[in-house]
Amino acid sequence: MPRPPSIPLPFHPLPTTSSRYLAHRRLLQAPLRPCLAASSAPLSSTCSSPKAPRSFSSATPASKSQPFARANTNRLGQAPENRYSNTMTVANRATSFDEYLTTHRNGHDGTHSPHPQSMDFDTSFDEAARRALGIKGLVPPAIENYSKQEKRCLEQINLKGTSIDRYSYLSNLRNTNCNLFYRLLIDNMRELTPYVYTPVVGEACLKWSHIYEHPEGLYLSYSDRGNLHEVIANWPQENVEITVITDGSRILGLGDLGVNGMGIPVGKLALYTACAGIHPERTLPITIDFGTDNEEFLNDDLYMGARHKRVSENEQREFMDEMMVALNDRWRNIVVQFEDFKSPFWSLDRYRNTYTVFNDDIQGTGAVILGGVISAFKRAHLPINEQKLVFMGAGSAAVGVAKQICGLFIRNGIPEAEAKKMIWLVDSRGLVTNDRGDKLAEHKLYFSRDDNEGQQFKSLEQVVDYVKPTALVGLCTIGGVFTEPIVRKMAELNENPIIFPLSNPSSKSECTFEQAMEWTNNKVVFASGSPFPSVTVDGVEKIPGQGNNMYVFPGIGLGTILCGASHVTDEMIYASAAGLAESLTPEEIEKEWLYPELSRIREVSVVIARDVIRAAQKEGIDRNKLLQFLSDEGLEEYIREKMYDPKVPRIGSRSASEEGSPRGRSHL
Repeated sequence: MPRPPSIPLPFHPLPTTSSRYLAHRRLLQAPLRPCLAASSAPLSSTCSSPKAPRSFSSATPASKSQPFARANTNRLGQAPENRYSNTMTVANRATSFDEYLTTHRNGHDGTHSPHPQSMDFDTSFDEAARRALGIKGLVPPAIENYSKQEKRCLEQINLKGTSIDRYSYLSNLRNTNCNLFYRLLIDNMRELTPYVYTPVVGEACLKWSHIYEHPEGLYLSYSDRGNLHEVIANWPQENVEITVITDGSRILGLGDLGVNGMGIPVGKLALYTACAGIHPERTLPITIDFGTDNEEFLNDDLYMGARHKRVSENEQREFMDEMMVALNDRWRNIVVQFEDFKSPFWSLDRYRNTYTVFNDDIQGTGAVILGGVISAFKRAHLPINEQKLVFMGAGSAAVGVAKQICGLFIRNGIPEAEAKKMIWLVDSRGLVTNDRGDKLAEHKLYFSRDDNEGQQFKSLEQVVDYVKPTALVGLCTIGGVFTEPIVRKMAELNENPIIFPLSNPSSKSECTFEQAMEWTNNKVVFASGSPFPSVTVDGVEKIPGQGNNMYVFPGIGLGTILCGASHVTDEMIYASAAGLAESLTPEEIEKEWLYPELSRIREVSVVIARDVIRAAQKEGIDRNKLLQFLSDEGLEEYIREKMYDPKVPRIGSRSASEEGSPRGRSHL
């Protein structure tokens, strides 16, 4: 008697050395299992214009004559073969239902493969779907709606005893049922985001080599130089449109983590999907292994990176030149976001006019803080030309934010020479001045003071006494540096002091929301980089603003992809900040919020993407010219239609329950 097939271990749709797997995935040319569990387009629809109508009769069963299209192919990142299509969409590459099952069931060599993939094991599939996928009997008989799935997931999360356990649970869910993961995240954005990205991702990176279970991105080692085309060709997804790249040299405020920094691009791209609807199979996390100078990791038996010191900057440049060519050879005009590089300016300057790149630490951080600053200035009721900002921290992120705010001053009619004099930088040696006696890093020179009349101020407290600022911005990763005397001094100087402790993770934050409220007698205009609990004042709950980059970078990426921008310009970044400030509702403004409610993040991303597209159009760098003919309302609708929506598909004669569907319903 032949042995029955064994049930496979969970399958992860990630890079593998299996030639059969790679050939199978490339044959399909489009997301299959993850998309199947997220179909929100008609199974036989085609796309021909930004406003193409869509229709589907739920009473029509799948049959041999019914074409079965790959799920959701008229949405962003779910099947366009040609990046240069004017509407960013092409007709679905439909097959018959039998052909689909034959392709899914058989390997590329025609041999029978009896095993379903792990993403087939979704308890929301109805009887027809279970028969079609060959999973009847392999999942419990109950057909569940999303509400029950969500309840079970949240119960399991609550049973986890530590933050890292919750991170690992969500990571596993993303890799085994990504559509359920994204529905869960979208519907519980405020509660779950800290476990997907900051602050818990910092702990995950520190422990990455110890909690590693399966590959989640592409590792490019310095030893692969000269062969990067071959390595990059191993990534199984054919239609990547955006990548986040780190070299692990400065992860959050934690320093050089080497390949353990992979948690950053993985988490960042999860937010691109959840917040802006970029399909997960169109995203690519990359970590470059240049070595590490972290002795603890070099001496750790379980460390998974190269065991040597970091290579020189010249060697890094040569490697990245090869990498950028290889990436664009495979995925023409891929959007590249650099993240957590110790020296981020050179790569941005080197590639920004050749490729479609931006740096979130410099530009994204600057944009999200600028958006909050615009709202904060309105709350403080002080004219822009009277603002004076002190930055504690003079690294790349701080200078990036300062330049964005300086740009705001210039756009409001203040000459550049005066605008940059409205900003003071403080680093570990004190106020940054031309005559301080040390050699300043190049990026600090723009804001270095020449009007200090020979005086040197060695501490933040001295600088606050000297400048009498209206706003205090922290990006130094020194926890608690905004001390009680400093914050109380700010309250004496200003009716509504603006205090932005922006360092991540929360342990590195310059002060907490509770402290800022107490020390300013509840007058503070506050935003932080990490989440803090609310404070109740006279029976009214005060919710702190969180200037998290996730408010802007998803919309920047989405808008850049949809309009086919050849570059990401300063005007596009500024547009994202202005769009963020504009996205506040009257109710949120009345509550004195600086940032929108996280549950509205997908709608915020629509506004930001719209403004980014308009900025690209004004500069003439958009390739998708048809979008120029849409009104703002039409453009917003077009953007919504292109966003991946992780909903359960209609398979067979009826659909799974849509109860509990996230915002941004598909038009079925």
